[in-house]
Parts: sequence; C-alpha cells; structure tokens
Amino acid sequence: MNPIAVVGPTASGKSALGVALAHRLDGEVVNVDSMQLYKGMDIGTAKLTPEEREGIPHHQLDVLEVTETASVARYQREAIKDVEDIMARGKTPILVGGSMLYVQSLVDDWQFPPTDPEVRAKYEARLHEIGVRALHAELADIDPAAAAIIEEADPRRTVRALEVIELTGQPFAASQPPINQPPRWGLTLIGLRTTSEWLNPRIEFRTHLMFEQGLVEEVEKLQVEGLVADSTAGRAIGYAQVLAAQTGELTWDEAVERTITGTRRYVRRQRAWFQRDKRINWLDAAGDTLSEALGVLGI
Repeated sequence: MNPIAVVGPTASGKSALGVALAHRLDGEVVNVDSMQLYKGMDIGTAKLTPEEREGIPHHQLDVLEVTETASVARYQREAIKDVEDIMARGKTPILVGGSMLYVQSLVDDWQFPPTDPEVRAKYEARLHEIGVRALHAELADIDPAAAAIIEEADPRRTVRALEVIELTGQPFAASQPPINQPPRWGLTLIGLRTTSEWLNPRIEFRTHLMFEQGLVEEVEKLQVEGLVADSTAGRAIGYAQVLAAQTGELTWDEAVERTITGTRRYVRRQRAWFQRDKRINWLDAAGDTLSEALGVLGI
C-alpha cells in the first residue's frame, strides 16, 4: 500500500493513530518529529516508549546525539531511504509527526536552495550583534511568512532563511516546492483537526505530566552528554525552559507555564502551515480517528 502521513498539531493523538494504522495495514512508522530524532529526549518530546510502540518498528527515532544539529536535508535523505525500504519489503510506511518542514521534505520533491559561507557569516555576525529575537524581527519585516513558521528563538533557521532570501532574491517560501502538487509516492495525507477548547487542556495535562515523570532529571542526564542551551536540542520546547530554570532565569513554576504557552504558540504555527495544504484529509481528533482514517483510505 502507498505511504500514509499522519500530521497535525502537537498533542492531537498522531502517535497513537500511527501505531493503530500500522497494526491494521501491516505497516511501519517513520518519525517526522525533529526533536524525536534525538537520543534521550524522550519525556519532553512525548516519544512513545518501546512498550507503547506495541511491536511496530519505528524509524528515525534516536538517530542523533544532543550535540548534533538536526538538518532537514539530512533527514530527508535518510527518511526517504527508510520509506522506500519499507515499501520494498511489502509493508506500508506510516509517516507520523508535526514538524512542518520535515513533513514537506518527504511529501514533496524539495530540492534545497544554495548556501554561501560569506552570506551566512554576515547574518551570524548580525545574530551575535543584536540577538536572535531582534534578528527574527528583521526577518519578519522582510518575509512575514517565513517568520511565521520559524520559532522566534531559533537562530539557525532564522539565519538560514535570511541567507536563502539574499541568495535567491525571493521569499523563503519560494525555495520550497509548491504545496498541493501530487505528493511523493502517491502518499495519502491524514490530518488531525483540533479545537483550542479540546487541545489546550491536553497540552496543560501533558506538560504537568512531563515534569512529574522526570523531565528535569532527563535534562540533567542529557547535560552530562553535552546538552546546552545554545543548541538545536537545547532550544526544544520544555528543555529550553528547564535549562532556563536551572540558571535562575525562570522559576520552576514559570518554566512549566512557559512550556505550556510555548507549546500553544507552536500549535498555532502548525495549524497555519497545515491548513494551507489542500491535500490533507482532515479528521476530528476528538473522534474515532482510526475508523475515520480507514474510511479515507477506502478500507
């Protein structure tokens, strides 16, 4: 069977639906969450435990050390290999995750734009001069659409967007494949639609549960392995707030609250991104998503 992608906002139930579909369709899951690529980042990313995976093989989990920088281009190469290997073995690839650029790198034939060390160095110097939030504000002035999908505290992607804009003379989105073209592999996109009234309590509950289950201790263990605040892994929602609380920049109560509000902001960006894609078959996340998904697939 052709691949299936399960997308949508954080905490909407994508992982559970992915496992359920894999059971029904003789499938294997390919992770499309950029932070679940990291070894040891389990609690704060809501990564399924081995038991919760229910014997279903999961690919693109735990493939990076926290000292490494996650790259969409690298991910695309490796995930395409996984998907095509699964298909070659007669299984159904189930792509599961909400990292927007990572999803598009698989679903569409995205040829990555050029890079120039001198141009990048110029924006990195500007980053050090004014800080990431001010640089992000400059990006927002020249390309609001790019700023809307890039985390305000993400220096690497902010610099990259400015580099691409200067090199191509076009908005950052112009370097990406147009959405709504036929998807790679004849893939079927399934999205989980949520309301704020339904999702916000789930986000709050999940955040409190993460701290209760040992998110702080997880961060401390990862620090021994090289996790620092000024890194891709260290800027992940939840991890960044714990690191800030350790230094006294935030109280622990503030760290929890900032994790909740940061997740909500990320959800708004996910919604805006995925709603542009007319290929997505939307299901009510609060309903019987497995039955609805099978209906979409004609099963």
